[in-house]
Amino acid sequence: MLGEYRIEGRRASEIAASVERAIGAGDLQPGEVLPPLRELAIHLEVNPNTVAAAYRTLRDRGVIETSGRRGSRVRPRPASTPREALRAVAPAGVRNVADGNPDPALLPPLEQALVEAAARNARRPALYGMPAIDDDLEALARAAFTRDGVPEGPLAVASGSLDAIERVLAAHLRPGDSVAVEDPGWGSLLDLIPALGLRPVPVGVDDDGPIPERLAAALNGGARAVVVTDRAQNPTGAAVSATRAAELRALLARHPAVLLIEDDHGHGIVDLPLHPLSGVTDHWVLIRSTAKAYGPDLRLAALTGDSVTIDRVRGRQRLGPGWVSHLIQHAVVHLWRTSAIDPKAVAAAYGERRDALMSALAERGVPARGRSGMNVWVPVPDETTAVALLVHAGWAVAPGARFRMQSPQGIRITVSGLTAADINSLADAVAEATGVREAWEARRYE
Repeated sequence: MLGEYRIEGRRASEIAASVERAIGAGDLQPGEVLPPLRELAIHLEVNPNTVAAAYRTLRDRGVIETSGRRGSRVRPRPASTPREALRAVAPAGVRNVADGNPDPALLPPLEQALVEAAARNARRPALYGMPAIDDDLEALARAAFTRDGVPEGPLAVASGSLDAIERVLAAHLRPGDSVAVEDPGWGSLLDLIPALGLRPVPVGVDDDGPIPERLAAALNGGARAVVVTDRAQNPTGAAVSATRAAELRALLARHPAVLLIEDDHGHGIVDLPLHPLSGVTDHWVLIRSTAKAYGPDLRLAALTGDSVTIDRVRGRQRLGPGWVSHLIQHAVVHLWRTSAIDPKAVAAAYGERRDALMSALAERGVPARGRSGMNVWVPVPDETTAVALLVHAGWAVAPGARFRMQSPQGIRITVSGLTAADINSLADAVAEATGVREAWEARRYE
């Protein structure tokens, strides 16, 4: 039964724990089929209902998946195996274009912002009982949301986009509920959803955002929540266009009970306008983090939404961390007020690198996607081979398995650290790794 590994336990919790230990130790591999329910019950000498409860627990935790007559099998990417572990190591001499980080040269200096935050704290220390949100931060965030056409709603502050998404999902959903997510999409989110006991439902994405027909299928199939990236989608660079936003709003309006979560992490680094979807469902939030514009270590995201959702998020937050540090909030206020960065200049810098790489790839016959943000997505026939060949050529790229569920294979390239001198050599390496270099060379000399 399952090779050398034997599932053990007399109670449902013990059986589930035995399976999870085996997966964590590598004794059970992704895709491996678990014994039929009744067969395992006989083997363990327990009631079949006990095994059924164990399998249900594992499914709700995102560890296994069930597919009718095909039985239950270990998920290809179980929650105990984070996608962040799926990476190409960049040894000495290999350029890292895989990490998804912003260019440090495009981030604002933090010294003065932190000095101002400390001085403000000295004048008015942040103590128990103070409001969770700084008044100035709330006013600035509200004004920015209003300028971009986001519906009026209360605000909350979380420790980054993923923290905000987790709190919103937990405020409305229960284990076993399904969540429509972009595919390919943000790897950390694809890990988070099964870790919460929720089921991710893949929705295809093109350059204008989620494809309406794919989202409609997910909603008609019972998805309780939808997560949409408005701009600089990770990993494809998609940005929701005005036309697509109108289509998606009309679709969501037919499912008012669905929870809508919009992630606008690209705010401050893109020059494409925001086309919000919020306001057509009963429960919604729009989240903006400071990670890409001001630096990943400023763990702050402002979110607005309907009053019920924001009230639940605030209430649960009070029972946990309580609030996001006012020192961080004050630093962000200083950066916002002093216009520490020029979003248009930052967007142009990323755009120049992104467009130059895509143009060079197109010249070599390599298709690529990258409408906004700092990443380029390149479809490949075999991403394992492509990643290995690129490392050998001196470039560490991100394997598409970190971002995919059902979508075709690909690799992600972060353009943040690229210079004009890098573009052609990187494009040559990608063309060779994807198998089109030879054909391109032949065309060049025709």
